[in-house]
Amino acid sequence: MSVAATATATATPSFRIRRSTRGVPRMRMPVRSSTISVAPMLTKLQSDCATPLPVLRHVADSMSADMRAGLAVDGGSDLKMILSYVDSLPTGNEKGLFYALDLGGTNFRVLRVQLGGKEERVIATEFEQVTIPEKLMFGTSEELFDFIASVLANFAQQEGGKFHLPPGRKREIGFTFSFPVKQTSIDSGILMKWTKGFAVSGTAGNDVVACLNEAMDRKGLDMRVSALVNDTVGTLAGARYWDEDVVVAVILGTGTNACYVERMDAIPKMQGKFSPSGRTIVNLEWGAFSKGLPLTVFDRDMDAASINPGEQIFEKAISGMYLGEIARRALLNMAEEEPHIYLQCSRTTQTICRLLDQSYMMLSGLSPT
Repeated sequence: MSVAATATATATPSFRIRRSTRGVPRMRMPVRSSTISVAPMLTKLQSDCATPLPVLRHVADSMSADMRAGLAVDGGSDLKMILSYVDSLPTGNEKGLFYALDLGGTNFRVLRVQLGGKEERVIATEFEQVTIPEKLMFGTSEELFDFIASVLANFAQQEGGKFHLPPGRKREIGFTFSFPVKQTSIDSGILMKWTKGFAVSGTAGNDVVACLNEAMDRKGLDMRVSALVNDTVGTLAGARYWDEDVVVAVILGTGTNACYVERMDAIPKMQGKFSPSGRTIVNLEWGAFSKGLPLTVFDRDMDAASINPGEQIFEKAISGMYLGEIARRALLNMAEEEPHIYLQCSRTTQTICRLLDQSYMMLSGLSPT
């Protein structure tokens, strides 16, 4: 079995700059007698974050139970276990020009790829990444999708070089939409709710493919959505193109999620439905998992201040959208408990603390407290 994973890692500097022998700044945490007073706080934080083997087993067992309940019936657990309607995966024989749109966080990407089958594989690729204006994350559905369609239309106009569409064929686009969707077919799905700091009105309860198609029509773009997939499903499919043993994909980025290949006869809520391969990809939406997780007071306070308190607990505990805010709250607590330590901090430290403050809070929709 192989696992495909997409992850984003960030380096966290310490607090004091010291010049290395090669002239490159090196960050060091100064050790002073005054730091001893924070030891109890750090010890408690370490204890609250601890994941000994019994805790890990309990979390794993709880997640397994939720997975089984979610496969049995819709709404059976916190894990939605959403059916992707993807029952066949790439083989490497695919040929032609294909477009893709990836919407799953504060940025979205448009991409085109020319495939040449087993012999030539990927002939050429081009992509463009665009930051979504903050106002659109809290605007209307039409405003958001019109903005995306405009970018896509401009990108399509630049097609040329090694990219060519066979005569008589219409441009097709795969739509990777990384929010909880109840899929109704390979090219349609109803948005269940926004996550990752989005609060766009008029989309929940509607078909997101229809929203995109209507926006493309308004912009005069002659293109059709041929497949709607979650980014986790897309990661699995992309990895399967190169390795036929891949059966699981995990996303660790702005948010977090996982999917895997499941037998149809192991999905009670799919009884009576047919898949030519006898298998399908199941999207866990595991960001909503919450049972038995070791949470700190900073996790709970951050959740309470978020735009969706009590939801997406696993995602808030481990994904990039929230880790910086958890660290900020821990640092703020230390400064409040031991103010003389904060006053002794270098200017570099104070700058870091400020950078962790308002800009992130604005981005994630949290209250600046």
